[in-house]
Amino acid sequence: MKIKLVTPAPAKVHTGNRTTADRWAGLLGELGNEVGVQQDWNGEECDLLIALHARRSLPSVQRFREAHPRSPLILALTGTDVYGDLEKDSEAKRSLELATRVVVLQDLAAEALPQDARGKVRVIYQSAEPPRISPPREEHSFQVCVLAHLRSVKDPLRAAYAVRGLSASSRILVKHAGAILDPDFARQLEAEQRANPRYRWLGPLTHEKALDLLARSHLLALTSHLEGGANVVSEAIAVRTPIISSLIPGSVGILGKEYTGYFPVGNTVALREQLKRAESDDGFYRELQHQVAELRSLVSAARERDTWQALLGELG
Repeated sequence: MKIKLVTPAPAKVHTGNRTTADRWAGLLGELGNEVGVQQDWNGEECDLLIALHARRSLPSVQRFREAHPRSPLILALTGTDVYGDLEKDSEAKRSLELATRVVVLQDLAAEALPQDARGKVRVIYQSAEPPRISPPREEHSFQVCVLAHLRSVKDPLRAAYAVRGLSASSRILVKHAGAILDPDFARQLEAEQRANPRYRWLGPLTHEKALDLLARSHLLALTSHLEGGANVVSEAIAVRTPIISSLIPGSVGILGKEYTGYFPVGNTVALREQLKRAESDDGFYRELQHQVAELRSLVSAARERDTWQALLGELG
């Protein structure tokens, strides 16, 4: 099958959506398909279009549907689609209407969609592969990593705020990798680095280096206001790094309602307490490790590939 996979995310910026698109292209290629990843569809020959992001991919979705009224079209929803645009944006809703199937990244996402669209929904959990040789955890600090570009929806400096003023006995250090996608954060970032000795911004990293940072860290802090189902959560599970996450459906749909590492969105004090507890309470930290380890089968590449194979089988 010849497949075109459309994502608005440019190849030069390492975002979650681009990572998803590139990984799916690899998995679909392993299933014997010819897959091309591009930002728009403009009439190129294909048997199936997969469009990532309902609102921003609508022009491609409409052009494909007009050219191929009966061909299969899969719409993959992002966090801003599920927990924002589909409530109020007519363009996002139109993409949903035109899709043959709808892919979401965790099982709570379907609950946020219109009732009449839920029959189209298929859940595909994102996979992640650990490095062949697991690097050791950081020895000189209790390292908390943040892997998030600097834009408002990620609340990217929340972990930095949470470690301000910790007692001298604490070994917590936050290392943050990500690009400045919102210029308004540049000045805030500079000021935070000057004032906060427990916070270090590393700038944008390659995927390989970001995964190494994650594997060496004692915790991942995910502080987003919303996520569709973050790649970095799957990656943390794969490398056995416990997660402290904002209490959002995009994380609960992967980690489960019983996971003990949540904090209320935007609550600096609650995040600080969770980080301190993870550092000082061995029982709590071991429980986080156990809960993450129990989820490893959920993020296997074989599972994701098999789910895609089943979906393509539905479409004939």
